[in-house]
Amino acid sequence: MSVKEGRVHVTPSAVDRRGWFERILAIRFFEEKVQELFMDGLVEGTTHLCQGQEAISVGSTAALSDDDYMTITYRGHGHALARGMPPEAAFGELMGRTIGCCHGVGGSMHLTDFSRGLIGSFAIIGAGLSVAVGAALSAQRRGDGRVALAYCGDGATNIGTFHEALNMAAVWHAPVVFIVENNLYAEYTPLQVTTAVTDLAQRGVANGIRSRIVDGQDVDAVYEAVLEAVAHARGDEGPSLLEMKTYRFRGHSRTDPAKYRSAGELEKWLERDPVTLLERRLRDEGVLSDDEAHEIRVRVQKEIDDAAATAAASPPPTLDAARAFVYASRELR
Repeated sequence: MSVKEGRVHVTPSAVDRRGWFERILAIRFFEEKVQELFMDGLVEGTTHLCQGQEAISVGSTAALSDDDYMTITYRGHGHALARGMPPEAAFGELMGRTIGCCHGVGGSMHLTDFSRGLIGSFAIIGAGLSVAVGAALSAQRRGDGRVALAYCGDGATNIGTFHEALNMAAVWHAPVVFIVENNLYAEYTPLQVTTAVTDLAQRGVANGIRSRIVDGQDVDAVYEAVLEAVAHARGDEGPSLLEMKTYRFRGHSRTDPAKYRSAGELEKWLERDPVTLLERRLRDEGVLSDDEAHEIRVRVQKEIDDAAATAAASPPPTLDAARAFVYASRELR
């Protein structure tokens, strides 16, 4: 497989994988802090948290180059943090503060940072898929070797945009990787109630796209699969679809107690908590000691707490500042 020089990542080192553990923990602690802030009334509206799905965020972004593109969903706090967004900027956006990545005028469902290739976080189901295809086509036209990574949930695979985006990507041989985070529920509805297939990767095959099922709880498996798909796209060999089998440990949003789950379902998935899986593996490999794991947990928790406090101390945007992001200036007309 031919790829552009310097764009394929090497096998991750022990240092890299310890860094993955820190990022997975940071996402977990961030989301728990968001829940706390929400209950304290510091986060307006609602939020959609990703506890249980952190390995997908960390493993997939680790397989990208710095200048690649990403589009994410409203359950995208973890993706943004894994891509390098400072937690202060993410907290600030959720709390409507000027320190936020969109200056506090976007909110939880709009974590965006063009400097990191994070070109859109979309509240509309599946909206980022076609945007990612467009970004991939722009890279293809320029010949700059960039790849676009597009995340969606299992529910998005039942809408027209999903099939249109996959068909366009296949026809145009676009360098895009679609990641379906199959957490078994579209909002409150079990997958089997709305979807005739249990393996959503089949929908990629139906569109002529190489597709693969991946253990979304295993960060190493995620990294390997995305790295291969990215190299495939970068080598002008077309798009891929990766179905990540995963689970969200909390309800759809902050007002959802998730009472629709069957007895024992959550407990079964908690046995495959991505934090626990990676920590145990690193310990077994001699990469991480008990003392080091404890030190990392304490340090990362403090970093998250401090970031939340910094964001909370930032002022909200003024009305005039907010207008600047709604209307174009005369110079741009």
